[in-house]
Amino acid sequence: MDSEAYVERTRSGPCFVCAFLAGNPDYPHATVFEDPDHVAFLDRWPTVPGKVLVAPKAHVEHVVRDLDEAAYGRLMLFVREIALAVEAVLEPERTYLYSLGSQQGNAHLHWHVAALPAGVPCSEQQFHTLMTENGVLALPPDEAASMAARLREAVLARGVLAGD
Repeated sequence: MDSEAYVERTRSGPCFVCAFLAGNPDYPHATVFEDPDHVAFLDRWPTVPGKVLVAPKAHVEHVVRDLDEAAYGRLMLFVREIALAVEAVLEPERTYLYSLGSQQGNAHLHWHVAALPAGVPCSEQQFHTLMTENGVLALPPDEAASMAARLREAVLARGVLAGD
């Protein structure tokens, strides 16, 4: 991963979520699950196996200002169901849920679902595990498709979300 190019792309390129949803070939991601309002997809530069990003399909930038209570509740239910699928497939020690981005880059609201693998030393957990500066995992497209399919099956097995 070229960190400098990534930062430049987040600041001057199109919205990565909107570009992905529009099918822009420069923004490929393996879709895990979607419904009419939300999408979950594998992180292009994961720092842990099965790292998923979850976003509303509409270009929303502020979780507390741009979503009414009902929309926020639906989004958080979607995030929870994706996180439970990640836990079922990866059996992590802990699952981290966090939202990053800003008006300066990656403005489209999105949540990260990151499964901390069992056995990671305490000094390498939390933010250390999540920072791309500490390395990203290379995931060939066929392995990404397989992981996305396993996660999708786990979402469907729970039966809470209706797919697109």
